[in-house]
Amino acid sequence: MNKIMDGRLVRDTRKEELKKEITKLKEKLTLVVISVGEDPASKVYVHEKEKMACDVGYQFINMHFDDIEEDKLIKEIEKLNNDVNINGIIVQLPLPKTLNKNKILNTISPLKDVDGLTDLNFIKLIRKEKGLIPCTPKGILSILDYYKVDLSKKVVIVGRSELVGLPLFHLLLNRNATVTLCHSKTKDLKSYTKDADILIVAVGKKELISRDMVKDGSIIVDVGINRENGKLYGDVENSSLEVASFMTPVPGGVGPMTVISLMENVLEAYLLQKKN
Repeated sequence: MNKIMDGRLVRDTRKEELKKEITKLKEKLTLVVISVGEDPASKVYVHEKEKMACDVGYQFINMHFDDIEEDKLIKEIEKLNNDVNINGIIVQLPLPKTLNKNKILNTISPLKDVDGLTDLNFIKLIRKEKGLIPCTPKGILSILDYYKVDLSKKVVIVGRSELVGLPLFHLLLNRNATVTLCHSKTKDLKSYTKDADILIVAVGKKELISRDMVKDGSIIVDVGINRENGKLYGDVENSSLEVASFMTPVPGGVGPMTVISLMENVLEAYLLQKKN
C-alpha cells in the first residue's frame, strides 16, 4: 500500500480544476508580488509564483525595489488597493528589518490579501466568516481532503507560527478536530505527539520528530523544509513512515500545495471583490 500523500499529484489535480474555472471568466486576473531587497530564497519563491500564475492564466507583476522607505511602500500598496484591475497583492517575506512588517501587511486590502496575512482575514478565519486563508494551512487541508482523511480526530500541531500553526489550529477546530497546539517550550513533547491521530509538524528543525514519537497508524503532515549539505530534510524522520498510515514527503508534500493554494486565493479574491 502506498503510504505517501503526494502534494505534487494534488497540486496538478487542483491546477487543472482551477484552469477550467479561470477560462470561464471574461477578465484576465492579475497578481502583484512586491519584493524588497536581494534575499536569494525570495527570488526563487517569486519565480515559482510567476511560473504557476502564468500556467493557470493570470497576469503576473513583480514590483521589485532594491530599497524603499516605509511610507513610499505603503503608498504603492494603497495605489494597488484602489486599482480595480489588480486582484491579488502579496508582499514577499522577509522584508528588510528597517520596515515594519505588520504595518505593511495590514495596508493590503483584506479583499486582495491573497496570502491571508492581514489581521482582518485572521479574525474572519476565527469567526468562520468568508475571507482569504493563509496558503500553507489551506494547502494542508487540501491534501487531507484529497486523501479523504477524517478530521474529527485528535490532531496535534507542533509549531505556533502566524503563517502555519495558528491559522491551522482554528481551521481544524472549525472542521471538528480536537486540536492540541505544541511549540518549542512544550514539556515532554513526545507525550503529545504519541497521542496524535493526525500529527502536523511545522517548526523548521531537521528531524525533530523521531519514529518513537509517532503513534502507530497515525497520519503525518511534515511542513518542515531544512537544507543541509545540499539535501532537503523534513521536521519528521523518514523512518516514521514505517509506523504511520500516511505521510507527506519532503520535498513534494506540502510545498507544492502552498503555491497552488495562492493561485486559488487569487480567484477567491476576485469573487469577493465582485460581491463588494
